Amino acid sequence: MTQPKSQFLSREPLHQNSQEAKWKRLVKTKYIDPNGVKRDWESAERQTRPCDSPVDGVNIVAFLNKSSGSEILLEKQYRPPIDQIVIELPAGLIDPGETIEQTAVRELKEETGYVGVADKTSGIMYNDPGFCNANFNMVYVQVDMNLLENQNPKPDLEDNEFIECFTIPVSRLSVELQKLESEGYAIDARVGSIAEGIEIAKRLKL
Repeated sequence: MTQPKSQFLSREPLHQNSQEAKWKRLVKTKYIDPNGVKRDWESAERQTRPCDSPVDGVNIVAFLNKSSGSEILLEKQYRPPIDQIVIELPAGLIDPGETIEQTAVRELKEETGYVGVADKTSGIMYNDPGFCNANFNMVYVQVDMNLLENQNPKPDLEDNEFIECFTIPVSRLSVELQKLESEGYAIDARVGSIAEGIEIAKRLKL
Protein backbone atom coordinates (compact mmCIF):
# COMPACT_ATOMS: atom_id res chain seq x y z
CA MET A 1 0.00 0.00 0.00
CA THR A 2 1.48 3.35 -1.06
CA GLN A 3 1.53 6.10 1.55
CA PRO A 4 0.01 9.53 0.74
CA LYS A 5 2.65 12.02 -0.42
CA SER A 6 4.13 14.63 1.90
CA GLN A 7 4.11 18.23 0.65
CA PHE A 8 7.11 20.55 0.95
CA LEU A 9 6.16 23.98 2.33
CA SER A 10 9.23 26.11 3.07
CA ARG A 11 12.82 26.20 4.32
CA GLU A 12 14.45 28.77 6.61
CA PRO A 13 17.56 29.00 8.82
CA LEU A 14 17.37 27.43 12.28
CA HIS A 15 19.31 29.81 14.49
CA GLN A 16 22.19 28.37 16.46
CA ASN A 17 20.81 29.15 19.91
CA SER A 18 17.19 28.48 19.06
CA GLN A 19 15.23 26.33 21.50
CA GLU A 20 13.67 24.71 18.42
CA ALA A 21 16.89 22.77 17.71
CA LYS A 22 16.10 19.58 19.63
CA TRP A 23 17.91 16.99 17.54
CA LYS A 24 20.97 18.61 15.99
CA ARG A 25 23.23 21.60 16.45
CA LEU A 26 25.86 23.45 14.41
CA VAL A 27 29.37 23.62 15.83
CA LYS A 28 32.66 25.25 14.88
CA THR A 29 35.78 23.16 15.43
CA LYS A 30 39.15 24.90 15.73
CA TYR A 31 42.21 22.84 14.82
CA ILE A 32 45.80 23.10 13.55
CA ASP A 33 46.63 21.42 10.24
CA PRO A 34 49.89 19.50 9.55
CA ASN A 35 51.53 22.76 8.37
CA GLY A 36 50.81 24.45 11.68
CA VAL A 37 48.01 26.63 10.27
CA LYS A 38 45.05 27.33 12.56
CA ARG A 39 41.77 26.54 10.83
CA ASP A 40 38.03 26.42 11.51
CA TRP A 41 35.58 23.73 10.43
CA GLU A 42 31.80 24.04 10.48
CA SER A 43 29.82 20.87 11.11
CA ALA A 44 26.67 19.46 12.67
CA GLU A 45 26.26 17.24 15.73
CA ARG A 46 23.44 15.01 16.90
CA GLN A 47 22.16 15.75 20.39
CA THR A 48 20.55 12.36 20.95
CA ARG A 49 23.48 9.98 21.51
CA PRO A 50 23.15 8.23 24.90
CA CYS A 51 26.09 8.78 27.26
CA ASP A 52 26.62 5.01 27.48
CA SER A 53 26.82 4.50 23.70
CA PRO A 54 29.68 5.16 21.24
CA VAL A 55 27.19 5.49 18.35
CA ASP A 56 23.96 7.29 17.52
CA GLY A 57 22.08 4.40 16.04
CA VAL A 58 21.88 1.38 13.79
CA ASN A 59 21.20 0.57 10.18
CA ILE A 60 19.62 -2.82 9.70
CA VAL A 61 20.38 -5.18 6.82
CA ALA A 62 17.45 -7.56 7.20
CA PHE A 63 17.38 -10.68 5.05
CA LEU A 64 14.03 -12.40 4.54
CA ASN A 65 14.87 -16.04 3.97
CA LYS A 66 12.28 -17.33 1.52
CA SER A 67 12.06 -20.60 -0.39
CA SER A 68 12.69 -18.64 -3.61
CA GLY A 69 15.87 -17.10 -2.22
CA SER A 70 17.06 -14.35 0.10
CA GLU A 71 15.48 -10.89 -0.15
CA ILE A 72 16.60 -7.65 1.47
CA LEU A 73 14.06 -5.56 3.35
CA LEU A 74 13.95 -1.88 2.39
CA GLU A 75 11.84 1.18 3.13
CA LYS A 76 10.43 4.15 1.26
CA GLN A 77 10.39 7.27 3.43
CA TYR A 78 9.98 10.98 2.67
CA ARG A 79 12.98 13.03 3.78
CA PRO A 80 12.30 16.79 4.09
CA PRO A 81 15.94 17.97 3.66
CA ILE A 82 15.93 16.79 0.03
CA ASP A 83 12.14 16.84 -0.55
CA GLN A 84 12.20 13.31 -1.95
CA ILE A 85 11.14 9.83 -1.00
CA VAL A 86 14.28 7.87 -0.17
CA ILE A 87 15.00 4.16 -0.50
CA GLU A 88 16.57 3.24 2.83
CA LEU A 89 17.45 0.45 5.22
CA PRO A 90 15.40 0.17 8.40
CA ALA A 91 17.24 2.21 11.02
CA GLY A 92 16.89 3.93 14.33
CA LEU A 93 18.51 5.66 17.28
CA ILE A 94 19.80 3.82 20.33
CA ASP A 95 17.91 4.13 23.60
CA PRO A 96 19.90 4.47 26.85
CA GLY A 97 20.95 1.07 28.21
CA GLU A 98 20.41 -0.79 24.95
CA THR A 99 22.99 -2.86 23.12
CA ILE A 100 23.49 -2.35 19.40
CA GLU A 101 21.80 -5.67 18.66
CA GLN A 102 18.82 -4.94 20.92
CA THR A 103 18.27 -1.64 19.11
CA ALA A 104 18.37 -3.37 15.73
CA VAL A 105 15.80 -6.01 16.68
CA ARG A 106 13.53 -3.42 18.34
CA GLU A 107 13.68 -0.93 15.48
CA LEU A 108 13.08 -3.65 12.89
CA LYS A 109 9.92 -4.74 14.72
CA GLU A 110 8.69 -1.15 15.21
CA GLU A 111 9.31 0.03 11.64
CA THR A 112 8.47 -3.10 9.67
CA GLY A 113 6.65 -5.53 11.97
CA TYR A 114 9.18 -8.29 11.29
CA VAL A 115 10.81 -10.28 14.08
CA GLY A 116 14.44 -11.13 13.46
CA VAL A 117 17.68 -12.30 15.04
CA ALA A 118 20.85 -10.20 14.87
CA ASP A 119 23.74 -12.35 13.69
CA LYS A 120 26.53 -9.91 12.75
CA THR A 121 27.45 -6.34 13.63
CA SER A 122 29.85 -4.11 11.73
CA GLY A 123 32.38 -1.73 13.17
CA ILE A 124 31.46 1.93 13.66
CA MET A 125 30.66 3.76 10.42
CA TYR A 126 30.24 7.48 9.74
CA ASN A 127 27.56 8.92 7.44
CA ASP A 128 29.33 12.06 6.21
CA PRO A 129 32.31 12.93 8.46
CA GLY A 130 33.07 16.15 6.58
CA PHE A 131 29.62 17.43 7.50
CA CYS A 132 28.54 15.81 10.78
CA ASN A 133 29.60 13.46 13.56
CA ALA A 134 26.63 11.07 13.08
CA ASN A 135 27.69 7.43 13.22
CA PHE A 136 26.17 3.98 13.38
CA ASN A 137 26.71 0.25 13.41
CA MET A 138 25.32 -1.84 10.59
CA VAL A 139 23.57 -4.91 11.96
CA TYR A 140 22.73 -7.97 9.86
CA VAL A 141 19.43 -9.54 10.91
CA GLN A 142 17.99 -12.84 9.74
CA VAL A 143 14.20 -13.02 9.43
CA ASP A 144 12.71 -16.52 9.59
CA MET A 145 9.68 -16.43 7.33
CA ASN A 146 8.38 -19.68 8.86
CA LEU A 147 7.62 -17.91 12.14
CA LEU A 148 3.94 -17.15 12.69
CA GLU A 149 4.66 -13.51 13.65
CA ASN A 150 6.34 -12.92 10.28
CA GLN A 151 3.37 -14.12 8.22
CA ASN A 152 1.47 -10.85 8.47
CA PRO A 153 3.82 -8.30 10.07
CA LYS A 154 2.33 -5.08 11.42
CA PRO A 155 4.65 -2.13 12.15
CA ASP A 156 4.19 0.09 15.21
CA LEU A 157 4.98 3.50 13.73
CA GLU A 158 5.10 6.82 15.54
CA ASP A 159 2.64 9.50 14.40
CA ASN A 160 5.35 11.28 12.39
CA GLU A 161 6.55 8.14 10.61
CA PHE A 162 5.18 7.26 7.20
CA ILE A 163 7.13 4.24 6.03
CA GLU A 164 6.37 1.81 3.23
CA CYS A 165 8.25 -1.51 3.41
CA PHE A 166 9.14 -3.70 0.45
CA THR A 167 11.69 -6.35 -0.49
CA ILE A 168 14.05 -6.94 -3.38
CA PRO A 169 15.85 -10.19 -4.24
CA VAL A 170 19.48 -9.69 -3.22
CA SER A 171 20.67 -10.80 -6.67
CA ARG A 172 18.63 -8.02 -8.34
CA LEU A 173 19.35 -5.19 -5.90
CA SER A 174 21.45 -3.05 -8.24
CA VAL A 175 19.06 -3.39 -11.20
CA GLU A 176 16.00 -2.61 -9.10
CA LEU A 177 17.64 0.43 -7.48
CA GLN A 178 18.44 1.84 -10.92
CA LYS A 179 14.80 1.39 -11.85
CA LEU A 180 13.63 3.12 -8.66
CA GLU A 181 16.00 6.02 -9.25
CA SER A 182 14.63 6.43 -12.79
CA GLU A 183 11.15 6.66 -11.22
CA GLY A 184 12.24 9.63 -9.09
CA TYR A 185 13.24 7.99 -5.82
CA ALA A 186 16.46 9.00 -4.06
CA ILE A 187 18.82 6.17 -3.05
CA ASP A 188 20.37 6.25 0.41
CA ALA A 189 24.16 5.81 0.24
CA ARG A 190 24.13 2.77 2.51
CA VAL A 191 21.68 0.92 0.27
CA GLY A 192 23.62 1.97 -2.82
CA SER A 193 26.90 0.85 -1.26
CA ILE A 194 25.51 -2.60 -0.52
CA ALA A 195 24.34 -2.90 -4.13
CA GLU A 196 27.73 -1.79 -5.45
CA GLY A 197 29.45 -4.27 -3.15
CA ILE A 198 27.33 -7.09 -4.54
CA GLU A 199 28.17 -6.04 -8.10
CA ILE A 200 31.90 -5.88 -7.28
CA ALA A 201 31.69 -9.37 -5.79
CA LYS A 202 29.97 -10.63 -8.96
CA ARG A 203 32.55 -9.01 -11.22
CA LEU A 204 35.50 -10.33 -9.28
CA LYS A 205 33.77 -13.68 -8.71
CA LEU A 206 34.36 -13.48 -4.99
